[in-house]
Amino acid sequence: MKCQKCGHDNRQSSKNCKKCGADMVPASSAPVWFPDWRWHLKTLSVIYLLLIVGFFTAKHFLGRLQPPYNIRQLPSEMPPWLNPKNYPAP
Repeated sequence: MKCQKCGHDNRQSSKNCKKCGADMVPASSAPVWFPDWRWHLKTLSVIYLLLIVGFFTAKHFLGRLQPPYNIRQLPSEMPPWLNPKNYPAP
């Protein structure tokens, strides 16, 4: 097994390198990559951006539907804060 730091050949059963003393970790168990804060920031930014763009795209296309589907009729007994047309002026 080769040391990852110095490249010295060691026995397969050794836990430390004989030349530099570094821990010997098999290549199959060594982590390849860990996400850092920049990766998380980029990923969350892309997710939020896609959600916002998707929301406004859906709102645009749903607003262009034919008349019976794009009209929202509110019942007259709705509370005033949900039905702004009947809300009295301050």
